[in-house]
Amino acid sequence: MNPVQLLAFDFGASSGRAIRGTFDGSRLSIAGSHQFPNGPIELQGHLYWDLLRFLQEIQEGIRKSKRESGSPPASVGIDTWGVDYGLLDRHGDLMGNPYHYRDRRTEGMFEQAFHRMPRTELFQRTGIAFQPFNTLFQLLSMRLQKPEELDRAGTLLMMPDLLAYALTGVKGTEYTDASTSQLLDVSSHTWSTEVLSAMDLPRSLFTDITQPGTVRGLLRESFAADSGVPPVPVLAVAGHDTASAVVAVPMQRARSAYLSSGTWSLLGIETPTPQVDSRAMESNFTNEGGFGGQIRLLRNVMGLWMVQECKREWDAGGTVLEFDELVHMAGQSKPFACFVDPDAQLFYAPGPMENRIKEFCRQTGQTAPSTQGAIVRCVYESLALKYRWVVDRLEEITGARIEELVIVGGGARNVLLNQLTANALQRTVTAGPSEATAVGNLLVQLHALGELQGIEQMREVVRASFPTTSYTPEAPELWAGAYDQFKALTLNRA
Repeated sequence: MNPVQLLAFDFGASSGRAIRGTFDGSRLSIAGSHQFPNGPIELQGHLYWDLLRFLQEIQEGIRKSKRESGSPPASVGIDTWGVDYGLLDRHGDLMGNPYHYRDRRTEGMFEQAFHRMPRTELFQRTGIAFQPFNTLFQLLSMRLQKPEELDRAGTLLMMPDLLAYALTGVKGTEYTDASTSQLLDVSSHTWSTEVLSAMDLPRSLFTDITQPGTVRGLLRESFAADSGVPPVPVLAVAGHDTASAVVAVPMQRARSAYLSSGTWSLLGIETPTPQVDSRAMESNFTNEGGFGGQIRLLRNVMGLWMVQECKREWDAGGTVLEFDELVHMAGQSKPFACFVDPDAQLFYAPGPMENRIKEFCRQTGQTAPSTQGAIVRCVYESLALKYRWVVDRLEEITGARIEELVIVGGGARNVLLNQLTANALQRTVTAGPSEATAVGNLLVQLHALGELQGIEQMREVVRASFPTTSYTPEAPELWAGAYDQFKALTLNRA
């Protein structure tokens, strides 16, 4: 067969990329066509995404892909982070740049939402963990603070669907990304009329839900011409980046868990049915949609955000260090010197992360780290031990032992963190592929084009195409003691 050329756009919270895929019938190869920084724009006290720049980056990615491959892609797919959205007016025009999920306008919205629908009922209906950035709380803040804007809106589109609309002129909502909103019924996979009614949100804002692997539309002729390609199809892939990443997890054991490791860490399992009991709710687990109707039962952990923010601060101060250098410095630092809870509210917003880490240590009676290597070591060990806590909760909720953890995403390249994770879990850790989100995006495109038939065949392609690295756990007694200390200092605080 002739190789199939595809193009995946993967928008993350700190960077974006266009990844070109080539499928020869059994193996998938990838090449980066275009990469660009991403991040919030602050204006008048609020954080926004620069949507128009995103469209410029997509256009440039298509151009570069054609130059490098010599031919246009057979299709294009887009994935992004979850929860964020854009509003169109009744003429289909964008009402303004979308808010960034770290914007502070959702402060106090938990109390407002639970007054309208009790916390337990909201979780049982949606299955989604309570995070201040969820679409529900963003929209509720608009209903209470800027009701005239919400009343003027005609359509809400989640971020991957908003970009697809800009490219094609076709409105639609893809299931996996919509599931992050806390507005979907976890059983029917449709918008919850009960939740929308309780929050005073009009059902007319929301388009019908489509499953990943459907054609959204063709590139607008003007956009295609400016990009130098014909009007190729834009496919609705697993639009939530974690859902795309999970498609590309090369799991082989029946009880494997996955960890999508990047700015955020998403650790969980695939399950055919949601878990909405009190144990899942109290441990803040979430039931997000996955490819093929699967549920991604997972826990959000703050991830590498703290190290990224520290590096940004250090770079601005004149000490420019590459991430590989920080990993090496952390490896040379004293183990188990201090711990932080990666999910503490103190670390949520952009800002002086080094001082916040030191402040957390002082507040918990620990000696604050004094060097950059010690700070990074503290974060890495704390992440590994928090992963252990999440795995323990998963086993309690499901009643089954997790046999293996498979790490994908950018963090799969972090040899030190992966070994620390194997030590903390006392389980084998397999790492790779590092570009799992883009790979999953491409695999769903191949499924939509009829080249691949189901998730098992898709994961066979991953195993045949991308190498992985295994990590064997070490020092069980030392890590058992560290886990007890970590829980006492960070998770059991009054």
